[in-house]
Amino acid sequence: MGDRVQEILSWYGSDNAGTKTNLARLLRSGKLAGTGKLVILPVDQGFEHGPARSFAPNPPGYNPHYHFQLAIDAGCNAYAAPLGFLEAGAGQFAGQIPLILKLNNHDVLHDEKDPLPSVTGSVKDALRLGCSAVGFTVYPGSAHCNTMYEQLRAIGEEAKEAGLAVVVWSYPRGSALSKEGETAMDVVAYAAQIAAQLGAHVIKVKLPSAHLEQPAAKKVYEAEQIPIKTLAERVRHVVQSAFDGRRIVIFSGGAKSEDKNVFEEARAIRDGGGFGSIIGRNSFQRPKGEAIKFLQTIMGIYAGEIQ
Repeated sequence: MGDRVQEILSWYGSDNAGTKTNLARLLRSGKLAGTGKLVILPVDQGFEHGPARSFAPNPPGYNPHYHFQLAIDAGCNAYAAPLGFLEAGAGQFAGQIPLILKLNNHDVLHDEKDPLPSVTGSVKDALRLGCSAVGFTVYPGSAHCNTMYEQLRAIGEEAKEAGLAVVVWSYPRGSALSKEGETAMDVVAYAAQIAAQLGAHVIKVKLPSAHLEQPAAKKVYEAEQIPIKTLAERVRHVVQSAFDGRRIVIFSGGAKSEDKNVFEEARAIRDGGGFGSIIGRNSFQRPKGEAIKFLQTIMGIYAGEIQ
């Protein structure tokens, strides 16, 4: 298992020892330690969707400490959240789980056809809170995407100099894309490539559908007969699009769904060579005992213990 972590670290040859150490912390923590797989708990939904929509289904989730403890008890590789949630618990839970500070966020109190999140934290904040990585969202397809790309370039440079890893949420969205296009095969693969080119160590994207959004890309997919019929095939193509699998690509859990659907998606991620999942609402909106069992089942699928 140690060999797999070392192989992954070898893909990041230009990074300093601090950044590689923090990447190793992510990969060597929790129940999936050493496997090269990741299950991360992200709780930025209070900012992104509002408190009631996020936490009313499971009211203990209003308490920031609940999410630290859930991630620890379930054996997650890391816990990701905005500044306020991490400040509310980083001291009490110091050293118990790697932390990822989400450095930009947006709310839903305004029109978001072309979103531009605000920068809500800093690399200095991440270092002060003992984080292993910073997280940043870009929205390819937004009219404001160039601003986000430039912000990420500057933040990524500072984070790497400080020895932190960079996790990029790359979510296609904007007036130039149809709703179906946000998860189209060609668009999600493009989003993964953009995040990799922007210097991400870990890339988070949504699971792609078989829809092809861009006419020029559709011609290539059909001419080259790129296999995208099954979800595992589509996952494989997204991973291929992130430097031929030489960047860590994990997939969003999305809105709360039936267990069997999430487990089938995890199997497809595993079989397609994906590196894991980042699952928020599907976990913290459940009672804690149920959430732990749910997350550990996903970990069992990634570890190959559950077929």
